[in-house]
Amino acid sequence: MKNIALLLSIVGLTLGSCNHKKEETEATVKLTATAALQKDTLITKSYVCQIKSVQHIELRALEKGYIQKIYVDEGQAIKKGQLMFQIMPVIYKAEMQKAKAEAEFAEIEYANTKQLADKNVVSQNELALSRAKLNKAKAELALAESHFNFTEIRAPFDGIMDHFQVRLGSLVDEGDLLTTLSDNSKMWVYFNVPEAEYLNYKLNLSEQNLNTVSLQMANGQVFNQIGKVETIEADFNNETGNIAFRATFPNPKLLLRHGETGNVLMNIPIKNAVIIPQKATFEVLEKKYVYVIDGKGVVHAREIQIGYELPDIYIIKGGLQPNEKILLEGIRKVTDNQKVEFKFEEPKKVLQNLNVYVE
Repeated sequence: MKNIALLLSIVGLTLGSCNHKKEETEATVKLTATAALQKDTLITKSYVCQIKSVQHIELRALEKGYIQKIYVDEGQAIKKGQLMFQIMPVIYKAEMQKAKAEAEFAEIEYANTKQLADKNVVSQNELALSRAKLNKAKAELALAESHFNFTEIRAPFDGIMDHFQVRLGSLVDEGDLLTTLSDNSKMWVYFNVPEAEYLNYKLNLSEQNLNTVSLQMANGQVFNQIGKVETIEADFNNETGNIAFRATFPNPKLLLRHGETGNVLMNIPIKNAVIIPQKATFEVLEKKYVYVIDGKGVVHAREIQIGYELPDIYIIKGGLQPNEKILLEGIRKVTDNQKVEFKFEEPKKVLQNLNVYVE
């Protein structure tokens, strides 16, 4: 009986040992891990923008009258000096002819007076008075010619017509709006940049070519011309904490028009950025976590703070140190404080196919 009890005891111990080893084997999971990578990098930021013509002006009537002729059409490309509108010139033409006749009369009178003055028949004072009358007549003629010329509205530069504010036969007063004209050969694109990103831009401008930007149009396509940041306003907006940038884009095919919107895409340098793949994170109650692997191969859930969210990657601003090992794949297969076996992949190898610039 004693021998049987001893045998059962040995068998029990053996089975217990086997079961314990089996549990340990089941608890150990082999997964893929990597580490947070710290590098200087560039990220592409998108800023909502307003697109303006390099010249956009209002054309207004300089004289009162009826619109006699319209020589152009809405949306038409016109050249500098091209005649656009004709205001009925009858009155102004008559005034100009009257002034011209008075100037001719004053010129003849001055010539006769000068001949008499040369022969000492009249005094030099009479000659001076005649000269003054002539100059006055010429000035009045020049004024009348200006009023007559104001009845012709010509394009001050090459541009594209907007819609008409008047129609043929309309009575317009001095200063009334006729239309607008846009020079779209180049476009000014305005966008607002937060203070921190402005400082990053200015501090790194001399080190990298950061003054070039791209334009994503309203249809999602990127404009085929590169813009250049040429102007930054003097003051920050105290309410928003932003400062306005202006980039200039060539527009050779006149695709862009005044008043369009889009998004400026600008590279922002990040010094010592801590980079991890997005798939290495999980979310609990709208907070981001990673599983950090300690020296004993045990995973620990840790909350992290996201600085920038980009396609496929996060740039971390807190909660994770560079080179700390984190679980990359199999996040849903483990729980907090579980020991795992893992295969480590170098961060650069993991990130090489992701949308990030790494030196």
